[in-house]
Amino acid sequence: MREEMLKFNEEFVAKEGYKPYITSKYPDKKIAIVTCMDTRLVELLPAALGIKNGDVKMIKNAGGVITDPFDSVVRSLLVAIYELGVNEIMIIGHTECGVQGMNAKEMLHLMEERGISKETIQLVKNCGIDLDKWFKGFDDSIRSVKDSVELVRNHPFVPEDVTVEGYIMDSVTGKLTPVNRKD
Repeated sequence: MREEMLKFNEEFVAKEGYKPYITSKYPDKKIAIVTCMDTRLVELLPAALGIKNGDVKMIKNAGGVITDPFDSVVRSLLVAIYELGVNEIMIIGHTECGVQGMNAKEMLHLMEERGISKETIQLVKNCGIDLDKWFKGFDDSIRSVKDSVELVRNHPFVPEDVTVEGYIMDSVTGKLTPVNRKD
C-alpha cells in the first residue's frame, strides 16, 4: 500500500496537483482545532465545518485528548497562538471514539503479542513511566472534552483573550454539539 501511495505522490507532483493547496503557514481563520485521529473525521470534519487547506491549524491525536499541561498538543497550541496568530481554539471529540474505554492492560497485552518483551515494558516502567496512566482511555467523551478545554483555558501560558471551546462531533453526520463548560 505504501508503494502505491508513493507512486501516486510522484504523479501528483509531476501533474502539479499541489497548486490548489498552496497557502501560507498562517491559518486564515486564526483557529486551532484539537481533534481525534479517527479515520472517519479526515474528510468529514473539514467538510462539516466548511474549512479548507490553509484555514486552520489541525492537531490530531488518539482521542483528541490533552493529557498533560506540558504535552506536545499544548506545545503546538502555544506555537499556534504566539507564532501563527491563533486566537480561537476548538477541542472536538466525537461519538464512538476508539479511545473511549481503552484499557491499558489490554494495550500492554497486545504489545506483548506483537513482540514487545515483558522486560522492555518493565524497563520503561522502571524509568518512571506510568504505562497504566499513559495508555488509559477515557470513560466519557463529553467529560474528556470538558477536561481538555479546562486544561487549556486555565493554562498559565494561554492568554485570556484566546477563546477555548469544546464540541462533540457525530462521527456519521458531522453535527457539532457544544460542550457546556458549566457542567
